[in-house]
Amino acid sequence: MTARNSSPTVRRRRLGAELRRLREAAGVEVEQACEVLRCSASKMSRLENGRIPVRTRDVSDLLGLYGVVDGEHREALLALARESRRHGWWQAYSDVVPAWFEIYIGLEADASSISVYEPQLVHGLLQTADYARAVMRASLPEAPDDEIERRVTLRLDRQTRLRGEGPPRLWVILDEAVLRRPVGGAAAMRAQLEQIVRSAQLPNVTVQVLPFSVGAHAGLGSTFSVLGFADETDHDVVYIEKGAGSLYLERPAEIRRYRVRLDHLMASALSPADSVALIAEVSEGFR
Repeated sequence: MTARNSSPTVRRRRLGAELRRLREAAGVEVEQACEVLRCSASKMSRLENGRIPVRTRDVSDLLGLYGVVDGEHREALLALARESRRHGWWQAYSDVVPAWFEIYIGLEADASSISVYEPQLVHGLLQTADYARAVMRASLPEAPDDEIERRVTLRLDRQTRLRGEGPPRLWVILDEAVLRRPVGGAAAMRAQLEQIVRSAQLPNVTVQVLPFSVGAHAGLGSTFSVLGFADETDHDVVYIEKGAGSLYLERPAEIRRYRVRLDHLMASALSPADSVALIAEVSEGFR
């Protein structure tokens, strides 16, 4: 694995947010900007939300429209545009990664905190190879073996950041059902639970279990992640995976709502120490 630099996905978000701010400050309507780039309003929306790369020439044209014709600010934005177009490390897996998931990987690669609620499966950053393989084989029954192995390798590659330099703060809340569903068979499941116990010993990883006894709770009917970033200019993102696609929420009110849900789930779940004890206990049942 090569060393990772700042994610181009996050750089695109910064650039898009600043271009939107400049457009609004200049009193330019979306339609006017679209005329300059000869693009649709939907493409302009994706550009300003950092969902797509943008050519340096297009950024230059937009800056001219917004009255930013010279100076350090203009040069800094053009440099950001160039940097945002470079490939992230995950581009090596573009043959097996859908475009909607590339966005998430890019955000995850630069996140300083990742908070997750998982009601069905072990989170990808904690999965063993055998567990990941079983999950992918079940969800992609017609995929060839080499594609499955590529996907497994990508998942394991993502995990290296947890033990690397400047790792993110990972907080995972698992429903008790996750522990008891024998994905991949008893031996694979026992190894997976032992892996979670080991990961929970890392100073930057916390695992909690939401027991069956809680009953109704704040996470019913959903799987979601909240990603935070060290740079104050990069606002938090809520990621919700839905079948063959994903949903990204970035409005402050939406972030607050999911932060509150996380707080309720953390309060309802077992303590980290009791959670690790339960995970170890359940793993013994898979002998």
